[in-house]
Formats: sequence, structure tokens, C-alpha cells
Amino acid sequence: MKNILCLALLALFHFSAFAQTTLIKNINGYTINDTGQLIQFSAIQFTDDKIDQLFSDNKTLPSNNIHIIDGHGKTLLPGLIDAHGHVLSYGLSLMQVNLNGVVSEQAAVQRAIKFQGSNNKSQWLLGRGWNQVLWEDQQYPKAVSLDEYFKNTPIWFNRIDGHAGWANSKAMQLAGIDRTSVSPDGGEIIKDENGEPTGVFIDNAMNLITDKIPPLSNQALKSALVTSMKALAKFGLTSVHDAGIDHTNIAAYKALADEGNMPIRVNAMIDINDSKLNALLAQGWFKTVDDKFNINSVKISADGALGSRGAALIKEYSDLAEHKGLLLYDPKTLALLMHTAMKAGFQVNTHAIGDNANKIVLDLYQHYIADTKTKHLRHRVEHAQILQLKDIPRFAKLGVIASMQATHATSDKNMAQDRLGRERILGAYAWQKLTQANAIIAGGSDFPIESANPFFGIHASVTRQDHKNQPESGWFPEESLSIKQAFKTFTTQAAYAAHQGQIIGSLSKNKKADFILIDQDIFNVDPSIIWKTKVLQTWVDGKKVAYE
Repeated sequence: MKNILCLALLALFHFSAFAQTTLIKNINGYTINDTGQLIQFSAIQFTDDKIDQLFSDNKTLPSNNIHIIDGHGKTLLPGLIDAHGHVLSYGLSLMQVNLNGVVSEQAAVQRAIKFQGSNNKSQWLLGRGWNQVLWEDQQYPKAVSLDEYFKNTPIWFNRIDGHAGWANSKAMQLAGIDRTSVSPDGGEIIKDENGEPTGVFIDNAMNLITDKIPPLSNQALKSALVTSMKALAKFGLTSVHDAGIDHTNIAAYKALADEGNMPIRVNAMIDINDSKLNALLAQGWFKTVDDKFNINSVKISADGALGSRGAALIKEYSDLAEHKGLLLYDPKTLALLMHTAMKAGFQVNTHAIGDNANKIVLDLYQHYIADTKTKHLRHRVEHAQILQLKDIPRFAKLGVIASMQATHATSDKNMAQDRLGRERILGAYAWQKLTQANAIIAGGSDFPIESANPFFGIHASVTRQDHKNQPESGWFPEESLSIKQAFKTFTTQAAYAAHQGQIIGSLSKNKKADFILIDQDIFNVDPSIIWKTKVLQTWVDGKKVAYE
């Protein structure tokens, strides 16, 4: 007993001798308090990774045995949380052909030529970001456009939403794709009038090509993750929810955590299609000692995306007769996957974009949440993009979180009504209707499909406008959120959605010292310039993150 007491005293002495208390004063601080109110403070004190206290203007600040930093009047916020992104894909996108914003098929080809000319040659040329909706003819691209310049290099370019891909003939040859190839369930090989594959693959058909792409080495995987996390920290994100990762990705995160090389926090969702799913579920929830890496959920995809007309609708698309989109699983299989994960004690986060997919998911949740008694797990619908109006109140009733991405609305505004028509659009991107129905919205971006910058998301939430302030009054402005509501989606509500509200999402005693300093007061500037906010510093666990 005496020896144990001595060891405890020695440990306490060691902690006291090396604990670092820091005070950042002269700041314009904001956070959400325990009652959901927005409060202000002028200084924050923390010791190592935990917050000690916040100070208002009239409180005397400590000065003894403390490291003091002058905030020079800058605005300080809790670290922002992106509730839906793809960390590895984002890291890889920074190293591949960036096709975001290209205005034509030929412009995409030219960008690929330029990239290959200035980068090391690899087996495959990979990229992402094309969006045919931005092109004059709005038609899918073709393999032949790439074949002229890339006869011997296989190419795979993901569409901006990640639910379609564009291959050249070399890639299709390696995959054994020809006119006799049959589209898999939940996917489509686009073919021309002669029955020849054009080079575009939708949803589950994408696997026919991607399965032939050589896997990353473990070191390359870890390097891409670190590159991604540092870039995300630069945007002011201190935590992200990684939506659907496999066992190799999980192992890489665990290795990085062991090495002390996790710049930000990651709450990971296990990909339901992972080959080691049963073993991962049997292991139960996982978290590192420092809460940098956390697993308590699985990711399932019920349908495709609206832009590629893969979102599953109840009635046919308004701009494509007799087409209702794609369900990626038959209802029985989807039910089995959900039930399996719930019985294992995991939160289930299901991608659903179309109104049919959302209805099916909510119906299955209603049945299996009651059956497994897992309402406390806070199951989620990822995107919840197009809803029947009568399905909106079901979120709060079932305790299901709507994990939504505001910039999807401002990106989709030029085509969404064409796809859906005048009536269905009223239940699309319906943030205020969900909020008024007491649903909890967790905010995210779906990076790299959209920019990872959370201030783009906050701006879109408040204004329903793009960066050119269009449309003038906002796109369906009745669905816009207040600045406080929008801020909550990227802080307290995103933390709640990950079962992490007790440690992050707001700033108070004993919570993690995760915060950011920014160049403008987003609560008092003109909403039209919120997206221009610059992050000056990002702190995680009481340490300033080095971006480079």
C-alpha cells in the first residue's frame, strides 16, 4: 500500500511539474453553453488539453505561473466539426487531377494532360470533380475524349458527387468491360445507341473499374491521411466524421494515433461492405486515450446521388421519364445490414438522398430501433436531402439525426428543381422545416465533393446563396437558418451526433481545449461575407496545429 501511495505521489509530482497552464486574453470569444445559448467571453485558460475556465470582461485574470498569449481582439470559437466527409479521398484529391469547376469535357481532358505533364507518372491517372451539369450540353463525358491523348494509361475520374466515374478505353480493357458487360444491381454501365460502353459508370457499377486500381501502400495511405488532416485543420476543423472506411484505413489511423501523428480528431464510421465487418463489430466501440480517434458507428448507402440521377425517388425524375434512380440494396438486404449493426451496439448512419430512399430508411429505423431498443445510439440519416413533407417529423420522433451538408443546396440549386419539379423541391434541403420539427441537424460538407471549408457551409446555411450572392434573396430562403442555428450544426449538434458532446463542440470547464482564432466576427458581419472568413490559428488538445 505504501509503495502504491508513493507511486501516486510521484505521478502527481510529475504531472504538476510539467503541466502547462495557458491563458489567451484579449479575445472576442463565443461558445454555446449548456442551455443552448450563445455566450461571449474575453479570455480562456487551459492546462494541457483541458479547459480550466472562461473569463468575462469584468473578471480579474490570473498572472502567476501561467503562459499568457495576447489574442489581439481576434474572434475565438470552439473548434468546428464536419459531421460528414471522406478524409482519405480528400487527401488523395490533393494529389490527383482536380476537375472541380471545369466548364466542358474538353477542358477536363486538357487539365488531365497538364497534370500528367508536371507530375510523376504512375500506373493509373486518377482524379475527381467533374460535373456535367456545368457543361453546355450537360451530357456525360465519353471514353473516346480521353483515348485520343491517353491510349496506354488507364484513367479513372470520379464525378464530383462520388456516385459516378469516367474511364478511358484502357481502363475498361483492364476491367474486361465491353458491349456484353451487364450492369450490376444498384449500378449502371452507361452505353450508347449501339450498345457500346461510353466510359461512364454509375454507383455500384463503379466497382468494376475501381477494383482494378492498385491499392495504396500502408505508408502512402498514412501520408495521405496526415496531408488531409493538416489541410482540414487549416480550415478550422478540429474534428471530422469520416463517412465509411475499411479495415486498412482503420489500421492506418490507429498507427498514426500510436505515433502521436493525428493533427485533428476523427470519428470514423465502419464501411458496412468491409470484408472484416463482423470482426470489427465484435470488437465493439473503440477510442484512443486522447480521444483523437473514435469508432462507434457504421456507414451504409441506400441510394445514389441527385446529380447523376442515382438518388432513389418515389416517382420518376421530372427531367427523365420512367427513371426513378437506384437503390443500392434490396430492402431485405438493407434491413439485415441495419439490424446486424444495431444488435452489435453500433450507431447506424445511412446515406439517403432521394425521397424513396429516405422513406425506406426511416421505415426500417422505426422497426429496428424499437426491436433493438437502440434509440439512445442516435442513428443518423446521412444527407436527408429530399424528403416527403410527412416524413420530416419522423426524425425527432425516432431520435434520428439528420446529417446534412449545406453547400449541397447551393451547388445543386441550378439542377435540383429540374430533377424534382415544383412539388418535391419543397421537401428538399429542408433545414428550417426539420429544425422547426425539432430534428437535430449535424452540419458537414461531404468533402472532397464540396469544399471542406466550414465557413462555406455556415454561409450557405444562413444565406442560401452562392459566393456571388445568387440568387438575390436566397434559394428557397424560407429554409435558411439563423447564424446561431448554423453555428450549432457545426459545433454542439455535430458533437452530439458522434456521442462526443461531453468533450468537444463547446468551450467549458474540463472540455478539450479545441478552438480556433479567426479574422472576423461571424455573428456581426454581413452574412454575405461569412464565407470569406480566414482561420488564423487552430488548436487541438491545447496545442497549436502546424499546418505544414
